[in-house]
Amino acid sequence: MSKPRLILFSDLDGTLLDHDTYDWRPARPALQRLDALGIPLVLNSSKTGPEIRALRQQLDNGHPYIVENGAGVVIPAGYFGAGPEEVITTGASRASILETLGVLKARGYRFTGFADLSPAQLARLTGLDEESARRAADRIGTEPLQWQGTAAELERFRRDLSDRGLVLQQGGRFLHVMGQFDKADGMVQLMQRYRAQTPHYRCVAVALGDSPNDQAMLAGADLAIIIAGENAGRIQLPSSHPVIRSAEPGPVGWNRCVLEVLSRYGYS
Repeated sequence: MSKPRLILFSDLDGTLLDHDTYDWRPARPALQRLDALGIPLVLNSSKTGPEIRALRQQLDNGHPYIVENGAGVVIPAGYFGAGPEEVITTGASRASILETLGVLKARGYRFTGFADLSPAQLARLTGLDEESARRAADRIGTEPLQWQGTAAELERFRRDLSDRGLVLQQGGRFLHVMGQFDKADGMVQLMQRYRAQTPHYRCVAVALGDSPNDQAMLAGADLAIIIAGENAGRIQLPSSHPVIRSAEPGPVGWNRCVLEVLSRYGYS
């Protein structure tokens, strides 16, 4: 029986990228092996399009990518056949999200969003350089924020957002205000395209993440890989769902788990 076609969907911060340094190099052996085998690696992150494009250049990654927790799916020109680059967007616009947040802030909720900060301030908050901070602020359908109120106020804030059709998700570093979508939506769209591209192969979706905003993606994949980290224990999946948990955090754990998966599916 032929090997299945593997498609990997990976979160970035705390997963492929080190939580503190943003370094991906400990994962180089697995990345090189995926490239040699022609196995797609789809970056699926809360990061923006400009941020992910810059990282894709470093990784020499030419595959589709999912931005801002599923706000947009970008398919490179000619990837699934002739045609220009496709950008598929869902959910509320960032402008409408910022309008809602302005209303809620006026009601007394205490938080700081990326839109409230200059590039220099955002760089200090995130540890990025200023150019990278500008890329992080160039968003289409989400707004990250730091919460400065109490836990009880946060729950009321979450309900007020829900009443307005918005969702509050915990990411690796920030809370993210967004529309009614998640990382799994982009994964489902792309898996449909991959399966149509190779109808005679069984396509297997493998998802890697480290925090609750990865949960829907992990649950929707055929195999979930939970990378060790501060928020990894908060991910709740059905007991019957196939799961690998890394012993090490970040790209070290990512590397070891991806190589294990390749061996499991006969790609050793």
